[in-house]
Amino acid sequence: MRTCRRALTVLVLSLPLAAWAEVPVVDNNAGYGSSYPPAGYGTSGTSVAIGAAAPVTAQGMLFNQLQQMQEEIAQLRGMLEEQQNEIQRLKQESLERYQDLDRRVSGGAAGAAIGQNSSAAGVINASGTPTPPAAGQAQAPASNEPADPAKEKLFYEAAFDLIKVKDFDKASQAFAAFLRKYPNSQYAGNAQYWLGEVNLAKGDLQGAGQAFARVSQTYPSHAKVPDSLFKLADVEQRLGNSDKAKGILQQVIAQYPGSSAAQLAQRDLQRLP
Repeated sequence: MRTCRRALTVLVLSLPLAAWAEVPVVDNNAGYGSSYPPAGYGTSGTSVAIGAAAPVTAQGMLFNQLQQMQEEIAQLRGMLEEQQNEIQRLKQESLERYQDLDRRVSGGAAGAAIGQNSSAAGVINASGTPTPPAAGQAQAPASNEPADPAKEKLFYEAAFDLIKVKDFDKASQAFAAFLRKYPNSQYAGNAQYWLGEVNLAKGDLQGAGQAFARVSQTYPSHAKVPDSLFKLADVEQRLGNSDKAKGILQQVIAQYPGSSAAQLAQRDLQRLP
């Protein structure tokens, strides 16, 4: 009996201890609704690093992508503005070339100075008789085509009419064909000059420069030489060859002081850096 009582007593005393062990410990300082374990502690009760970087959220990624797109759009806008400015500059240059060409065509330059053009024998003077070229001057290449002034005039005027309607591609082809067919024609010097003008209007700077240079090389006494040299200087300037342009302008001023080309050359020479 005494043994049974001792066992019963031990059992009764042990029940509250077991029940108390199953009750979770609650931090009295934590507010209601706080999760367990507290912030800064793992589930095992050990502390974790408070300063650890939080993972990137979807909103953060979206913000970064948006910011990058805005920077790219700003760069594209800058490139577009540069292209628009370049296009505007090219349009302005083309307009100036067309206007200059129109002024020359409207001024009746097609038939001007024909009485002073070079021919196979040299320069035709005011009386219409050929004057031999000076020693060392280049002459137009020989051609097997017999001279036919009436046919040459029709061919030349047909090529010039193409300039009036601004068909510069066909005009260039027509003047080049005329020079191949009639290199010694009284119209050849003018045709050579207008070939340069047409190529310049087309934007073919290399072709224009070659045509203008050939006027003074092949027809050195032609009335179009001062104008052709002035236009050659303009081509060199457009190509970025400022030193060459200056030299040609100075040549025009020195050799043709009373010409309109010399006056224009003086003006352009002052504008060049």
